[in-house]
Amino acid sequence: MSAGNTLDDTDTLKILIATDIHLGYLEKDAVRGGDTLDTFDEILRCAQDNEVDFILLGGDLFHDNKPSRKTLHTCMELLRKYCMGDTPIQFEILSDQSVNFGFSKFPWVNYQDGNLNISIPVFSVHGNHDDPTGADALCALDLLSCAGLINHFGRTMSVEKIDISPVLIQKGDTRLALYGLGAIPDERLYRMFVNKQVTMLRPKEEEDSWFNMFVIHQNRSKHGATNYIPEQFLDDFLDLVIWGHEHECKIAPARNEQQLFYVSQPGSSVVTSLSPGEAVKKHIGLLRIKGKKMNMQKIPLKTTRQFFIEDVVLGDHPDIFNQDHPKVTQKIEAFCVEKVDALLDVAERERIGNPHQPEKPLIRLRVDYSGGFEPFNTLRFSQRFVERVANPKDIIHFFRHREHKERNDTKINFEKFANKSSEGMTLRVEDLVKQYFETAENSIQLSLLTERGMGEAVQEFVDKEEKDAIDELVKFQLEKTQRFLKERRIDAIEDKIDEEVRQFRETRRKNMGEEDEEVKEAITRARAHRAEGKGVSSFVSDDDMENIDERNADSDENTSLPTRGRGRGRGSSRSQSSSTGRGGSRRGSRSSGKETGKESRGGSSRAYKAPVVTQTRNKSIQEAFKASSQRPAPTISTEIIISDDSDMDDVSLSRSSKLNQRTSSISASFSKRDSKGVSFYDDEEDDDEDEYDPFKSSTSSRRARR
Repeated sequence: MSAGNTLDDTDTLKILIATDIHLGYLEKDAVRGGDTLDTFDEILRCAQDNEVDFILLGGDLFHDNKPSRKTLHTCMELLRKYCMGDTPIQFEILSDQSVNFGFSKFPWVNYQDGNLNISIPVFSVHGNHDDPTGADALCALDLLSCAGLINHFGRTMSVEKIDISPVLIQKGDTRLALYGLGAIPDERLYRMFVNKQVTMLRPKEEEDSWFNMFVIHQNRSKHGATNYIPEQFLDDFLDLVIWGHEHECKIAPARNEQQLFYVSQPGSSVVTSLSPGEAVKKHIGLLRIKGKKMNMQKIPLKTTRQFFIEDVVLGDHPDIFNQDHPKVTQKIEAFCVEKVDALLDVAERERIGNPHQPEKPLIRLRVDYSGGFEPFNTLRFSQRFVERVANPKDIIHFFRHREHKERNDTKINFEKFANKSSEGMTLRVEDLVKQYFETAENSIQLSLLTERGMGEAVQEFVDKEEKDAIDELVKFQLEKTQRFLKERRIDAIEDKIDEEVRQFRETRRKNMGEEDEEVKEAITRARAHRAEGKGVSSFVSDDDMENIDERNADSDENTSLPTRGRGRGRGSSRSQSSSTGRGGSRRGSRSSGKETGKESRGGSSRAYKAPVVTQTRNKSIQEAFKASSQRPAPTISTEIIISDDSDMDDVSLSRSSKLNQRTSSISASFSKRDSKGVSFYDDEEDDDEDEYDPFKSSTSSRRARR
């Protein structure tokens, strides 16, 4: 690779690369609470000092899907401090920005907004920690994007086909095609690559003159059969892949000899798990691109807290530890104290000359006590180092190496999962659900749902706070099973119904694509119901709730009621009780507005009809298929008027004078190129195409494109 300073000219793009910053991690910790914000400050200051053209983030800017106000406020403060100014932007966007940033209300790059002065644009994809969720599928990055602080790209909502359109950037004679793909469940994306449902679009004009860079946030290392993305799935026309999500720093570009591109894994900028991969020194990268050449300069982070980890196997020291000795446990504890003291001495020596580094390091001692040894009291041990280490409660981790035995009646080993989590492995709720039902008794096995579908619904409930996800999935599967049995015209015999249900369930388990659609539909319905509940609750008083509860209590008939949204379709009840609203104020205007279908607030309204709910919803499967002579239960159709401010929905898309730069430049058109999936073969028509080796001189040899 060439020296970095020889590439700094009007044709060189300078990009600061960072991934997995995890703002807000352990923000309530008295010692480590400010680590992520301090490091983010250093990253932005480094970008400003090196006068980069833009910053590229590879996902997981925030640690939580819903970051705290303090974390979000500090992030916006730092972005405004370092990324706003009068410094002119030296590159231009040639692609259709309404496609690149189509999910934003302001679908153009922020530095071309006439209301903003941007000196360092920030481009970012979302990660698995800060991915879009909720009824409106928004994430924290969308808030920053709406404020004009970052450019959120690489977002897709389809589970059937993904078309990745690049952001085309030009500076002088250098052209960069920047591809991005936010975090998607690994198993789903793996299957889409296999089925060739992922397409990367390429510009038609001078296709070979572009430097193609791809930002991805997925598992790189194999965590399961399909729970990762192999590098061979990516297209071979790429020149460099920036791989987020993996926390071990491997920022030096490594060549993939099969696909002939380079992969850079910057790793996280903060330690989030006490595992060996996190102990590698943290770096960010200063990437220089000129033509088809590149140079990656490693920049060590100075504000990252030190982390040292060491393994101790007690069985390897028979001369020190004798199991029969009455004080062997005290000897083990003293031995561990010496080890921790030695690591603290190393940390102190390395911290000399770096005043920005936190004083207290992170220390991890993993002790294998296999062979009959007993662990000592870790709480008492941690009291020795409260004032010297940042993680006194987590210094010692005891574990055993056990032989794996094949047993069918074993119970779930939750401790095993917990240990893996503490060592940096991701604890996945769907894995626990799957293992639970695999080892559970037949009496508590699932009969309608599949383990995978239930696991994803529970994951949505836990991670994304979709409280109705499980309920909606159960209802969705119940309705679908009932329709299936009706179409088959099954006799109302319990054994036959059970057999058909089992066969139907096995069919769904084999069709993973259909199962993904079912889970997505259930989550969508959960979000829609939650949105409806918010809209309805504003029109219902406390007295209305009491009246509805009294009606439900006094009713002895099997009248079917809507399963969601309390109080819907009670127009007369609302108008009668509106005079007893809170604070003595009347709500008659709202009630009449709902009854007449008019709304005075916005001057316009739109009617929304809730789904028709039948009595079959509340029946068991067997009852739903009794003799058809029974008269079906009456249906209740409710209508909800949702106010709609038309002036609030209109977003001005007028561009400033800066936007003329884009329209005057060449219009980039794209041609679709199917992803190779898992088929790897040579394209004979591309054998003689010229390529530059990014790590060799300009007289690089020609390589055959696969």
